[in-house]
Order: sequence, then structure tokens, then C-alpha cells
Amino acid sequence: MKTENTVWHQQQVVKCQRAAQKKQRPCLLWYTGLSGSGKSTIANAVDALLFERGHHTYLLDGDNVRHGLNGDLGFSDTDRVENIRRISEVSKLFIDAGLIVSTAFISPFKADRAQARELLAAGEFIEVFIDTPIDICEQRDPKGLYKKARAGEIKDFTGIDSAYDIPQAPELHVKTSELDITQCAEQIVSYLADHGYLS
Repeated sequence: MKTENTVWHQQQVVKCQRAAQKKQRPCLLWYTGLSGSGKSTIANAVDALLFERGHHTYLLDGDNVRHGLNGDLGFSDTDRVENIRRISEVSKLFIDAGLIVSTAFISPFKADRAQARELLAAGEFIEVFIDTPIDICEQRDPKGLYKKARAGEIKDFTGIDSAYDIPQAPELHVKTSELDITQCAEQIVSYLADHGYLS
């Protein structure tokens, strides 16, 4: 997908140089899970840990992005696909800048997550499945969305009347019903350290 009559302009400073300057290996931590699973909370905790340790990071949160870049999109299946397409392309730009990027989006469809992975080089996409049973998500219901969805006030709500494709082979499988926020964050940071993303 590209606009007609445009030619890619090769930049003098390239990704590997930006990464070397930052002393880290750029990657995309793609957090996926149901609403209320803890994606944003854990992504924020990981981002803070990495920042404290001197790493160069950026967090793209689903709700925040819908206040600007994706503010024109709703929650139909078609709009969800476009939401993820846009954020995948933005994430790729941040990766090119040499950053460790986190995205906290429900991203319910397997095909969309696969498309995001395909945009990046091997090893740059890290799927983080925030695995929280829907009954726990409903108990938490931090934004009151499940209550509204059950009452029929919200349509196309993931897990209620819109599908969620459970990741089959995520790089990281985080079970928030068994670990607290700090333990979840440390699990993810340890993965990055063990796999050579942090130096």
C-alpha cells in the first residue's frame, strides 16, 4: 500500500547505527489481551523499568492513540483492522529509530498481529499475550465497559459479541491471575535481557 508518484528516500543514518548509539537492540513488544487484562498497566511497568535502567523506549497505548492518530476510527471489525494497520506502521518507524517500543492494544485478530510481525525484521516482533480469564477482566472492569457491553450499550465488544483470536505461540505468555504487576514486568524485562535486546 503506497501513494502513487512517490519514491523511497534513502536516509544517511540507518537503524543499526541508531541502535548502536543507544546500546540496545530495537524491538516491538506487542501486548495483546482482552479489555481489562492488564495490558496497559503491565506495559507501563515494563516501560518504567527499562527507562530506569537507561534504555530508550516508547509506549503506544490503544486509548491514547485513539485520541489523535486513530481518533476517526470506531470499533467495527473494519475499523479495528485499520487501527492495527496504522499502529503497526508507526511502530515500524519507532523501531527504525532504534527504540524498544511497546504497544498495548486488544488487537483481537490473529491476521492483524501476523501482518504487524511481517512488517519487521526477524526477531523484532515480540508478541506478549496478557492472558487473563474474561471473568477476572469483568470483575476488574476498570472503565465500566463490560457492564455497558452486557447491557447492550456497547456493540462489537471483544470477548462479548466480537471475537478474540487467542495467540497460539506468543514469545511471552503472561498470566496476570498468577503474578502481580511487578512480577509480570520482571518476566518481560528478563526475556529482553536473556535474548540480547538489552546491553
